[in-house]
Amino acid sequence: MNRQEALELLRENVKTESMIKHCLASEAVMRSLAKHLGENEEEWALAGLLHDIDVEKTNADPRTHGPMAAVILKGKGVSEEVIDAIVHHNEDAEGIGPRETIFQHALAAGETITGLITATTLVYPDKKIAAIKTKSVTKRMKEKKFAASVKRENILECEQIGIPLAEFAALAINAMKEIHDELGL
Repeated sequence: MNRQEALELLRENVKTESMIKHCLASEAVMRSLAKHLGENEEEWALAGLLHDIDVEKTNADPRTHGPMAAVILKGKGVSEEVIDAIVHHNEDAEGIGPRETIFQHALAAGETITGLITATTLVYPDKKIAAIKTKSVTKRMKEKKFAASVKRENILECEQIGIPLAEFAALAINAMKEIHDELGL
């Protein structure tokens, strides 16, 4: 499946513009992670783009979000490895085991940090993504009132793939800066 086909499929299944932007941000972060780690950039970017393709169909129900994506993506030219990473990005889904592959850990961490970076830009509405510093993101990780729907544990999975938190945050911020106009941040 090429990127254009993936975007069309995403837009068929996700109507909320903020969720589409989150998927675009995750795509950029996953591409950057893959490049950094010497992994397949196209496959990782595709997983980032499509990881929430089922979020509206499941109402983000943590028991079914992820596995429903597999149903949508099967037979659409998406590799089993990408589908497996998408299924495992939500650790609360029923019937899936723990994350085992670098791809699974990377998608969980990558898509989650996009949410934290976006939340950080919203905390500082006079700033855009270009003004967000790594220190701001890592500081938010320590706050008691953490970004809604963002799990610290998922972001910390960056350490499972051998990237320290500050380096991971910087990589993600830079990836999102490259598409800031598209994100509106």
